[in-house]
Amino acid sequence: MYRQLALLMVLLVAGAILTLAVTDMPAFGDPGAPAHRHVAPRYIEMAYRETGVPNMVTAILADYRGYDTLGELTVMFTACAAVLSVLLGRKRR
Repeated sequence: MYRQLALLMVLLVAGAILTLAVTDMPAFGDPGAPAHRHVAPRYIEMAYRETGVPNMVTAILADYRGYDTLGELTVMFTACAAVLSVLLGRKRR
């Protein structure tokens, strides 16, 4: 009985904290949000000059975040290779 009451209290407190956190978030797509004021203006202004790539998304993914993109591609390749090895594995005798 006390365990269930304690679990309920923990869940209520966690729910209250999450609700307060969500109400403090900026509106979706708000250009004045902190996430949009840090590096996005710099990428928009300097991407072409620093990389020479006319497409801004390609410049960010290939030049600014190159190692991160390479890591993501490595994970995707490994996952695909694992799925193919399972699906095309040895046939049962």
